[in-house]
Amino acid sequence: MSAHMRLCNFTGPQYPNSRKCRSAERPPQELGKMLGVDIKAGYLAIRTYDLTIRAESASDDAMAKLLLSLASKANVPTTTVKVHSGRI
Repeated sequence: MSAHMRLCNFTGPQYPNSRKCRSAERPPQELGKMLGVDIKAGYLAIRTYDLTIRAESASDDAMAKLLLSLASKANVPTTTVKVHSGRI
């Protein structure tokens, strides 16, 4: 399983469609399960990003399908980072 962190910005006047993502037809967890992605946790953040989501998937293709599906619902800028567990 590969792990990903998704960093989202959805506040401010420059993002007028951000409320659309809250009223999506299908919750992201349900959509993720259909595509083979397990959304582990979501964290509200302060400063640069408003929301951080931790997800795991068996393949990068499944993660890309989920992210593109969610991105098509609203114009919300995001950054996705593939993370690896291990000691630093």
